[in-house]
Amino acid sequence: MKKIASSELILNPDGSVYHLKLRPEHISENILIVGDQGRVETISKFFTNIECKIQNREFLTHTGTYNGKRITALSTGIGTDNIDIVINELDALVNIDLDKREIKEKLSALNIVRLGTSGALQGDIPIDDFVMSSHGLGFDGLLNFYQATKNIYEDDITEAFIKHTGWEGKLARPYTVKASDILVKKLGEGIIKGITATASGFYGPQGRQLRIPPADLLLNDKMETFGFKGHRITNFEMETSALYGLGALLGHNTLTICTIIANRVSKQFSKDYHPAVERMVKLVLDRITA
Repeated sequence: MKKIASSELILNPDGSVYHLKLRPEHISENILIVGDQGRVETISKFFTNIECKIQNREFLTHTGTYNGKRITALSTGIGTDNIDIVINELDALVNIDLDKREIKEKLSALNIVRLGTSGALQGDIPIDDFVMSSHGLGFDGLLNFYQATKNIYEDDITEAFIKHTGWEGKLARPYTVKASDILVKKLGEGIIKGITATASGFYGPQGRQLRIPPADLLLNDKMETFGFKGHRITNFEMETSALYGLGALLGHNTLTICTIIANRVSKQFSKDYHPAVERMVKLVLDRITA
């Protein structure tokens, strides 16, 4: 079997993967990812024990036990570029023999759930409620750098969206990937579901205007009115499309659940979203370990 070059799979002197600074024994099969380092402790404070705490750059990992099962909480930082690092390195931990630098014959599937915060694009979605991403609609262009994506894309949704919005050719071509059916069934009862749009930035790419006008001043309005076979775009954030795309390509189960802290239609922002985030964390911990 062909060995993976040291320039492609970079390891630290202790044998850990380069950015996450983790070895295989440091993670569980159930991984909850968050953008903010501080939110890792929001998860791990519910653990009955913590077996390891490891940090490198913005990547903080706590692995411990909840409800008798191992759980890993990991911060990714913001953006699809960081998701590219995190998902590839998590996959390497379970599916590549790091000593031999060879892909394992028997591959493993991780359950990776993103617990985030997000802004709603529909006026009827309440502040401090939760939204589960049935699909990730990516404006970021990340998946365009990988092969075999035609096997995972929901092209009917993408084409309808491009037509509805009059998508500009100078922008990265959107792509759509659905969530893991396994995790939707396990975690989704009673939670609002919809398409989550993933942007490559927080300001212009999400239609915010400070001193520079966005290229398409009506993009958010177009997203609000988009519908396809019962699906609508519920919220905007910065990670889900890459999570779903890379997860599908690598054979992992992925899902995003976000606490809605702002409503872009009603122009509301949560007075204090931290209690709602904690409720989301507890709900997911209970369900993923059931």
